[in-house]
Amino acid sequence: MTDRAVRRRRQALFLLFFLPGIALSSWVTRTPDVRDQLGLSTGQMGLALFGLSVGSMIGILCSGRFVSRFGTRPVIALGTLLIIVGTAVIGVGSAVRSASLVAVGLCLFGAGMGGGEVAVNVDGADVERITGTAVLPTLHGCFSLGTVIGGSAGMAATAAAVPVSWHLAVVALAATGILVHAMRAVPTGIGIAISAAPSTPAPGPGPAQRPGPRVWKDRKLLLIGAIVLAMALAEGAANDWLPLLMVDGHGLDAAMGSLVYVGFAAAMTLGRFSGTYFLGRFGRAAVVRASAVSGAVGLLLVIFSDNAAVAATAVLFWGLGASLGFPVALSAAGDSGPDQTARVSLVAIIGYVAFLVGPPALGFLGDHYGLRSAMVVVLAFVASAILIAPAADTRDRATAAVDVPHPTSPSAEDR
Repeated sequence: MTDRAVRRRRQALFLLFFLPGIALSSWVTRTPDVRDQLGLSTGQMGLALFGLSVGSMIGILCSGRFVSRFGTRPVIALGTLLIIVGTAVIGVGSAVRSASLVAVGLCLFGAGMGGGEVAVNVDGADVERITGTAVLPTLHGCFSLGTVIGGSAGMAATAAAVPVSWHLAVVALAATGILVHAMRAVPTGIGIAISAAPSTPAPGPGPAQRPGPRVWKDRKLLLIGAIVLAMALAEGAANDWLPLLMVDGHGLDAAMGSLVYVGFAAAMTLGRFSGTYFLGRFGRAAVVRASAVSGAVGLLLVIFSDNAAVAATAVLFWGLGASLGFPVALSAAGDSGPDQTARVSLVAIIGYVAFLVGPPALGFLGDHYGLRSAMVVVLAFVASAILIAPAADTRDRATAAVDVPHPTSPSAEDR
């Protein structure tokens, strides 16, 4: 590929990471309005979010096979299209006050996120291989930047009492234009050659091969998986519940709840864009431990402080803490031993399950004990990451920041 083609491809990937961030935060900032329009309890809202979990698992389990067979381009296109359609269906479900239709929309959204994000990470890793420079950290920073912009727009729409259906329809139309423009620069065939030679380590979170028994028995890798589980759950819990948590748990109105979520997304963005520097200076274990401490402090104050201003400020610590745990642990998994693709695949699956499937389960706890109490589960997992942080040191500190991949979420990616 020419330098111009690589540059256009990289810019297209920036947009393809940016787009899911906008779509996700647009939905998240309107969850209080959707809940009120549908007349759902917290537990019923969790049941609607179960559609997101089902779709996510389908996307995650199918993505590796589809990338191996068809390459990244069609999988990216299909996954992103499902995100767009899912966003529109959520808006329609809200307009007609149908919880079932909202759940269907969330299922489509989850399938697109779970499947398309794996493929776009493979493509990003291929750009890194071609250019010899770290690209994935910036790409995932674009996801978080998308959540900031989408969250800000959602906050403004909430304050202006714009109907959810109109808001999400505009997001879907804009995302369609971005997708059509970006896909022109994504080449065909990427991912097929990588998966055709499984003995050769992929340059990043490649197609999801089924992890072999030796990988499942690797104690260090499982500890890395536990770090990803904790930090992805912290990110996913905020993405699914933070606006409602601030509205129901701390008495803020819907617009202020959205503003707090934007603050969380901004802290995530700052952490991801600055992460490479801290990794190179302090190493993975120190970064993971500091991230877990920050996340735990933020969660502790959000859960137990009755002062809404203190809780809103603490969300910034929560966001900073959740920003780097997932990408650092995923990078550590790739360096933890032979068969890099299977190792990254295993840890990525754990992360996506925690990011997309775990948070809806918090709704059932929140229905019985309140959302603030339900977050104690997240706090326990994040606190455990402080103790197991040394597992992230799988190579020399000097090279720790060369490759910091993060599937979003997605995570995240941001999300």
